[in-house]
Amino acid sequence: MILGAHSIIYSKDPESDRAFLRDVLGFPHVDAGEGWFIFGLPPAEVAVHPSENNDVHELYLMCDDVGKFVASMARAEVACAPVMTMGWGMLTKVTLPGGGKLGVYQPRHARPKAMTAAARKPTKKARRGPAARAPAKRARGRR
Repeated sequence: MILGAHSIIYSKDPESDRAFLRDVLGFPHVDAGEGWFIFGLPPAEVAVHPSENNDVHELYLMCDDVGKFVASMARAEVACAPVMTMGWGMLTKVTLPGGGKLGVYQPRHARPKAMTAAARKPTKKARRGPAARAPAKRARGRR
């Protein structure tokens, strides 16, 4: 059913940010037409956090050593924020050529295995939906 994820980075200078993803980070890409690059990403994961608002989404890249990542960005003359130690990982933000910031972190949390084709089918529990999982009401007069 689900075969991947598509993330979008909005930018005031998309050509420069595309060049950064292509040339600095070395992401493989295809031209979907008229210079609209679609970049391949490494395996991904998704988490759901509580929020007062819906329709708020974030994108973070993950690395195996945030210190080495920051050093490689410095060699490429790309600015990174100071590394912050969080409970779930070591976090920096890289400044994209278009001026936006993109979070990059070294995870400390457990990592799930990548989803396989066999795991793409929803479970019976998920197919039934939340209403079907609610406890059934007893009819009056029955025990």
